[in-house]
Amino acid sequence: MDAKGPVTLCDDRALPIVLSCDSVLDVRAGEAPSPLTVDEVIGCIQQRWQASYDLQLVVRRGRLYLHVMWAYLEQQSFPLDENAYREHIAEVIDVVNRLAQAQVVREWLATTRDRPRLGKALSLPLQGGERLEEFVL
Repeated sequence: MDAKGPVTLCDDRALPIVLSCDSVLDVRAGEAPSPLTVDEVIGCIQQRWQASYDLQLVVRRGRLYLHVMWAYLEQQSFPLDENAYREHIAEVIDVVNRLAQAQVVREWLATTRDRPRLGKALSLPLQGGERLEEFVL
């Protein structure tokens, strides 16, 4: 990953500067939206909620949902270190990109009014048509 410069979090851990949520809605007509990147998603989550929240893919009743969980990297009890967290986010983003839902997720992360709360994740149903069958068993 290309680092643009260090950013210091509340626990003095240095992370790369990431892309902002401010420009996520700028997609030109007729152009395919670019795929999500780990830096973009983490940066958007940090900018919106001042924490690196976990993302999960959840299957319910044959539908696939993207959840922004209430646990976050900066918690002492969070089960992943920074590298494992970034790898996990990359896996989730890979599925989102393969379903061609990058722009939907981008817009949702930038505009949702809710925030993750203890015991309550934010949920976005993902559309995938025939491709969704690859991910839902």
